[in-house]
Amino acid sequence: MRILVVEDDVQLAEMLMEALTDRQYVVDIAQDGEEAWDCIKGLEYDLVVLDITLPKLDGVSFCQRLRSRNHTIPVLMLTARDTLADKVTGLDAGADDYMVKPFEMPELMARVRALLRRNSAAASFPDLGWGNLRLNPSTYEVSYDDQPIQLTPKEFALLELMVSSGRRVLSRTGIIERIWSLDDPPSEETVKSHIKSLRYKLKDAGAPDNFIETVHGLGYRLKQL
Repeated sequence: MRILVVEDDVQLAEMLMEALTDRQYVVDIAQDGEEAWDCIKGLEYDLVVLDITLPKLDGVSFCQRLRSRNHTIPVLMLTARDTLADKVTGLDAGADDYMVKPFEMPELMARVRALLRRNSAAASFPDLGWGNLRLNPSTYEVSYDDQPIQLTPKEFALLELMVSSGRRVLSRTGIIERIWSLDDPPSEETVKSHIKSLRYKLKDAGAPDNFIETVHGLGYRLKQL
């Protein structure tokens, strides 16, 4: 899952990014509201962690703009303002939850998980499949013809993206944009390495050699059923 952290306190933003990344989330950071809006226009996010006091576009205005454009992304608002009126203003602007600084990281992580679960339940994400391949996005379990396959978090994210995309060709650049942070994108060779590892693990579980096809000059897609 991809999370956007909107925070102009560099130290706090990096602390949040480290904590979320350790829990296998893909994290992007924006330091003002307008930069965050550019991120929202370019990528799909599962959650926004949003400070209220921001340059260029404050958190309340950002949230109002988000909801006025019919974005349903969950928003966890962070602020040093702890009055009831401030909380009401944030929630009325469209925030789904509200935390006052300073906060304890375990509580913030619990609230992140709760918002992501709520959003996933609302979307009713089903198990994914392609032929004999099965993926469970909730438990991160993968099998081919009932043979379990152990994947790294990035391998799972890559395979989930490919199954969701079906026969649509995914370029290496497109894959990087979808499952890696904008702050630390890998080289295209890293994508090739993950594809190679996936092919090996799928073949070891009984999948055909060309289960993941290379479309030369374009990218990758799954084998026609």
